[in-house]
Amino acid sequence: MSKSLALVIDDEPDIRELLEITLGRMGIDTESASCLRDATDMLSQKAYDLCLTDMRLPDGNGIDFVRKMQRDFPNMPIAVITAHGNMDTAIDAMKAGAFDFISKPVELEDLRKITTAALKLQRQPNEQAAPNLLGEAPSFQILKKKIVKLARSQAPVYISGESGTGKELVARAIHTQGPRAAEPFVPVNCGAIPGELMESEFFGHKKGSFTGATSDKQGLFQAANGGTLFLDEVADLPLDMQVKLLRAIQEKAVRPVGSQQEDRIDVRILSATHKDLNQEIREGRFRSDLFYRINVIQLDIPPLRERQEDIPVLAEHFLNRFAHELDLTAAKLSRDGLKALQSYPFPGNIRELENILERAYTLCDSDIIGPDDLQLPDLSNRAIGSSGPQKHGPITGSLDEYLEDIERDVITKALDETRWNRTAAAKKLGVSFRSLRYRLKKLGLDEGVEE
Repeated sequence: MSKSLALVIDDEPDIRELLEITLGRMGIDTESASCLRDATDMLSQKAYDLCLTDMRLPDGNGIDFVRKMQRDFPNMPIAVITAHGNMDTAIDAMKAGAFDFISKPVELEDLRKITTAALKLQRQPNEQAAPNLLGEAPSFQILKKKIVKLARSQAPVYISGESGTGKELVARAIHTQGPRAAEPFVPVNCGAIPGELMESEFFGHKKGSFTGATSDKQGLFQAANGGTLFLDEVADLPLDMQVKLLRAIQEKAVRPVGSQQEDRIDVRILSATHKDLNQEIREGRFRSDLFYRINVIQLDIPPLRERQEDIPVLAEHFLNRFAHELDLTAAKLSRDGLKALQSYPFPGNIRELENILERAYTLCDSDIIGPDDLQLPDLSNRAIGSSGPQKHGPITGSLDEYLEDIERDVITKALDETRWNRTAAAKKLGVSFRSLRYRLKKLGLDEGVEE
């Protein structure tokens, strides 16, 4: 295998020499230029696997150079070198298409990590679509192409979309198609961590640092080191934690609770929320400086109602998965059942589609699911996002909880009518005993139920 070749651009001889020596020890050949004019000439004559460029050069702006490289050499990763603490420049460079950045004075370990990741990316095939995301609607095809492009960067990405659109699935697709694919993907629901434990959960703690800390604990940042940390529902972070998170992102280091030393971290940040962060900023619940750091690139996921032509393939996927999980015969939608789904606006998006089909598959008395089996809520008298389907009463909690309540009522009624005999209830509901047992366990109804 031939050696990789890197182009180093910096007007400081000492920096060029440091980069050349470090890359040389990694087995990478280097060529150097002291200005953009010379670099442009060299790029026109030879193919390079990687480019490292300073942002301040005597004959041009580094940001403009990054944009030119993205246009002329889109498959060549370009990492930028910025002045210490100048995050604004680094963010602008990544928005322009830079793979990653490193600050002066150059930390050699950071340089090695960036270089290794860039060369991994260079060796990966440039796929044209995210293979694990189902759908062919035009808006979704655009999304998948953006995911491929974002996977070739280390820029923080903010994933915007309504609840249930699949934000974590999109985050995983970005991770698995990038150079960090072999490293950890760590998802965290920011709203599910108690406030008093948040710092310990994110940054870890040392034994004895507080009551109950009986041993050292690794934090989420350390667990994701080398990989990706996905901050779901990031808008639910309290303001004091937002400050600490901002510092960790800027400094690429965290300090465990009770420790006097910082741990260096190499983590790509992906984040998401169903809330409007701009509105949260205006109302003082989210810091604008943190938003600026995590929203280097924004990726919008279309709601299901805007890609209803994808419902057949999604429905088939879910029904086949249910059958596999329960070791049962796969069910299919009738023509009218599919028509009913495609005419429903899905305020809960793909998650609601999955729940509706799971309930229908469990309770259907045949392998063909029709409109009546779907039990679609009546939304005719309310706007999407308002209080709830009047057919079953108002939604008082989340959509998932609402749908589970309906399912629980149906199953409980069948159990009551059979004196809580599961075999008889399954027969009454027209489902297999195994299917009913699965539903009872999920709903917490399996205590003290007779066979």
